[in-house]
Amino acid sequence: MAQWLSGTVTDNHHWHANLFSLKVKTDAFSFTAGQFVRLALNTADGRLQRAYSLVNSPGSAEQEFLVSTVAEGKLSPMLQQLKMGDSVEISQPASGFFVLDEVPDGDNLWLIASGTGIGPYLSMLGTHPLWQRFARIILVHSVRTVADLAYRELIAHYQHQYPGQLHYQPIVTREAHAGALDKRLPQLIQSGELQSACQQSLNAKSQVMLCGNPDMIRDTKTTLESLGLKKNLRRQPGNITVEQYW
Repeated sequence: MAQWLSGTVTDNHHWHANLFSLKVKTDAFSFTAGQFVRLALNTADGRLQRAYSLVNSPGSAEQEFLVSTVAEGKLSPMLQQLKMGDSVEISQPASGFFVLDEVPDGDNLWLIASGTGIGPYLSMLGTHPLWQRFARIILVHSVRTVADLAYRELIAHYQHQYPGQLHYQPIVTREAHAGALDKRLPQLIQSGELQSACQQSLNAKSQVMLCGNPDMIRDTKTTLESLGLKKNLRRQPGNITVEQYW
């Protein structure tokens, strides 16, 4: 049974009308980058809760979450309205196996996300093992609009901190944006356009993590398998590690 920590909102940054980052101050707790917790609000109808990945890295003074507002959702519209000083509860302990310890070594590491699925990767970027294990790291973020490209300043910070080791490749499917690709991930991989843009190979010596909506994961995984990559399982290590984000 989950335990609950009481937290206090310290910031609620709105990237646009339906995307926001919530920062919450709690007592310190341990987790592994890539794991998730549940956020909860107590309402007249009882406790409303939902799982969200931690964006912050372990050891941070605040817990951070990237949330997309679901119009018909019960919890996300309420979280979007929270202000500094408001209360929110966070479940303990953190859960999930979408972590680097589950990923075998490889020539490069592809961190592929759609939408808010970039969250766990941001947590990983703030940890030392990521940079020690992989000589080349490719962060791919597929979104619909330019406004959905959250945390670009933070990503640029890591590129500056680890020059030549991190490549960031945005994909914007519904707007033109300089430096961004504009097709669906499976198509970009199948044609080789993604690999060419990132100047990195994507083969059986690569490691790939996929996080985002189920359609993206399913179709991208199928395309990767057509290139000879295999799903990564504990009993049979492979190349593709998946987080079914919702």
